[in-house]
Amino acid sequence: MQFSDLNLIEPIRKALAEEGYTTPTPIQQQAIPILLNRRDLLGCAQTGTGKTAAFAIPILQLLNEERSKNPKAPRRIKTLILTPTRELAIQIDESFAAYGRHLNLRHAVIFGGVSQHSQVNALKAGLDVLIATPGRLLDLMNQGFVSLRDVQFFVLDEADRMLDMGFIHDVRKVITRLPERRQTLFFSATMPPDVAKLADTILHNPAKVEVTPVSSTADTIQQAMYFVGRDDKRKLLVHILNDRAIRSALVFARTKHGADKVVKDLQKAGIQAEAIHGNKSQNARQRALSNFKTRQTRVLVATDIAARGIDVDELSHVINYELPNIPETYVHRIGRTGRAGNDGIALSFCDAEETAYLKDIHKLIGKQVPVVEEHPFVLNVNMAVVTPPPAQRQGRSANRPNEQRQNNNRSHNAKPSGSSTRTNERRPSGNSVQREDNRNQQRSSTGSRPEQRQPNAGNSQPRRNSREQQTSRGTSNSRYLDFSSDKNY
Repeated sequence: MQFSDLNLIEPIRKALAEEGYTTPTPIQQQAIPILLNRRDLLGCAQTGTGKTAAFAIPILQLLNEERSKNPKAPRRIKTLILTPTRELAIQIDESFAAYGRHLNLRHAVIFGGVSQHSQVNALKAGLDVLIATPGRLLDLMNQGFVSLRDVQFFVLDEADRMLDMGFIHDVRKVITRLPERRQTLFFSATMPPDVAKLADTILHNPAKVEVTPVSSTADTIQQAMYFVGRDDKRKLLVHILNDRAIRSALVFARTKHGADKVVKDLQKAGIQAEAIHGNKSQNARQRALSNFKTRQTRVLVATDIAARGIDVDELSHVINYELPNIPETYVHRIGRTGRAGNDGIALSFCDAEETAYLKDIHKLIGKQVPVVEEHPFVLNVNMAVVTPPPAQRQGRSANRPNEQRQNNNRSHNAKPSGSSTRTNERRPSGNSVQREDNRNQQRSSTGSRPEQRQPNAGNSQPRRNSREQQTSRGTSNSRYLDFSSDKNY
């Protein structure tokens, strides 16, 4: 099946083609026709299965149909997408921007931990689609900036994580403010009793879709992990890319700004590099991709959204400049090398803030990524030792950065352990996958910034909070293979 077989309108097909999409994933094949027929949907699917496109594409098409009938109608929120973390909210917002670039629709994302000023301005300008985390949404609703009376499509994403993170009561409050007549889309990776009960109360005769994500890596891909301080990543990347044996490298950065910064640093070091992300014009993206495919550019730096659909023959290296917060994304990233029987190499940088992400990656792929124990910028392993993933976990990970509690209090931040050092609130780095709780935020001063964890040089591993100590079953006796003898690294 192709996207052209799904009865999609031409502007959406054009946007998908520009993203490099031709074949829908299993959940997209199943969900898009159901949603275009305006049925409720219960989806048991994890991130990494293509579920964002599965709901974004049909919602955009249905909204466009309505606006085409009355293009001058005032813009009111017709779609509400509720998600547990700000990083996931940002990713969903970027997906709507990509798939809806040729449609006259407006969307915005709101979340806590940052000033509400720009978010309020976007709301006042009028929206068709609002992506939000629960706490900030309730806060702005209570201030009178958000009305949900016109919502036609309600998406509850990662419902099990909402439960794990203590947001279920906030979610119920939001639901009471929604119109009874609406189309509801409910997604959850797992279905514990409380989540199933919530689904039963808000869905009406739903269609059910269940898919499993890719979880294995190809044997043709040689993986290696570098423990490195965040501030040394640039120097390590330059050091690695100075090896001319690396014919082509696709480097993944977590944000658009981060991708541009990496390119700038590489160019200063005399390494040909270009960036591809959503802020680039379509012509600029196509030109960068063409240069990379023809080997005019040796290094392409991309965000996950922009990299979707990139298919480069004989790509020798994938480099994770920053580890993804979603473990399935790691599998998708490195799967761009080692294709068609060719060998590929996947190198990943892990700083002290990202060790929890690495644990989730190990759990997903069922093995540990070998570590390069000797390189010029090695991070003290005592500051970044990673425990093996626990044998079992109840629901989603209790150790994910965006699910932790600090000192028995709720935190605005998502990080492996606690410190009081402040950092930039818009940087979705390893320490910024936001676990958003505005029930505290509403009662505190606005503009509070998330905290950045600082490693404790004297400890064998990052200090763990009481909740993590109770829930984690990992041990600290990890051992890794030594890649230091390979000069390519």
